[in-house]
Amino acid sequence: MRQSGAVSLPEPSRRDTRLDTYVDAYAERTHGLTVSAVRALFAVANRPEVVSLAGGMPNIADLPREALGLAVDRLIREQGTQAMQYGSGQGELFMREHIVEVMAEEGIHAHADDVVVSCGSQQALDLVTRVFCDPGDVVLAEGPSYVGALGTFRAYQCQIVHVAMDDHGIDPVALTQAIVTLRAAGKRVKFLYTIPNFQNPTGVTQPVERRRELIAIAKEYDLLILEDNPYGLLTLEAEPLPALRSMDAEHVIYLGSFSKTFAPGFRVGWVVAPPAVREKLVLTQEAATLAPPVFSQYVISSYLEQFDWRGQIDVFRAMYRARRDAMMEGLTENMPADTTWTHPAGGFFVWVTLPEGLDSQAILPRAVSERVAFTPGPAFYADGLGSRNMRLSFCFPTPERILEGTRRLGKVLANELEMHRTFGLHDAPTPHIELQTGPAPNTS
Repeated sequence: MRQSGAVSLPEPSRRDTRLDTYVDAYAERTHGLTVSAVRALFAVANRPEVVSLAGGMPNIADLPREALGLAVDRLIREQGTQAMQYGSGQGELFMREHIVEVMAEEGIHAHADDVVVSCGSQQALDLVTRVFCDPGDVVLAEGPSYVGALGTFRAYQCQIVHVAMDDHGIDPVALTQAIVTLRAAGKRVKFLYTIPNFQNPTGVTQPVERRRELIAIAKEYDLLILEDNPYGLLTLEAEPLPALRSMDAEHVIYLGSFSKTFAPGFRVGWVVAPPAVREKLVLTQEAATLAPPVFSQYVISSYLEQFDWRGQIDVFRAMYRARRDAMMEGLTENMPADTTWTHPAGGFFVWVTLPEGLDSQAILPRAVSERVAFTPGPAFYADGLGSRNMRLSFCFPTPERILEGTRRLGKVLANELEMHRTFGLHDAPTPHIELQTGPAPNTS
């Protein structure tokens, strides 16, 4: 109620007060779109003085770039009119045949007709989610899980339920309990999203017996598994493990990518799915892009035909092994007591658990001020967990830079522990850093 004698001011117009005049026009699903914590770090983490252990950008310096350049030049001269044209919504047949050959390295026996080519496996993830999920549907995901997947699921207004992990990946007991509890509550569980090899962000790998347990659960409860496998061939200690898809073609949809085993800039990934699902994915792909990038498919197919791609993967393995070993050495030498971490047998990432009382998000500004960057643990959860965790990436910096980065990080953590013991962690001043919120390379 207006008080007597009060001065009445005119209501300001929306145009005067809103920075975004279209705010009322957006679809409800856009409310789930958030800035990736990794992308937000990009501006500061890629300053030359900062050792970035944050992003998952592959190191492609060892590719035979001069020879590849000549091959691309020949491709344009001899097949340019085809390579630069529109293509099939499912992807070119020759590309799908090469993908079948690559998947055979992990025990998958598929036909080219089973494959749908996509603009990287991130788009494949988007297509599958679009085909299966309505608002409110449940997606089960490892806790923690890949930040790009969580963003996709949120964008389609899914409810993300994390399933606990142990040293061997998803806990089968926790998975069973989640399925039973959610279905009893009337929830529609659409699929389980998992990265079985060198998981992002933990680096943990599911052994073969654990994979069999997950397949048994999928069969018992008629549960669809979405297997995301960008790192499977980048094993550092043993031969590649059989994919979940190789164990069950009915309950597993497989996502693959050339971003880690060749180069991410060409944006070629794929989905392997049962025939009925495949047809819906093709239609969805055509609605989104008409066709995946044809030129990229020609380039990658030329590479697979003309170069020793298996030998090149061995080169990548040796390079990443040296970086992984440097990360393990640096953590052992520099981390304070009561800090623990995973020991990945491949892939790009290490998952660190901090001593009691430390918060990775609160520590990040101080770490950047000491010229080292990491990704805080909460970025990989949909429910706010992970405050005592951080993801460290060893894929891009040189071993020397990794050792220096862990030295700087160890110094930051030691100082944080001292402040925590002295007068409480959050009483200390926090340096300000500018985080990028606009477009940035996808280095998740």
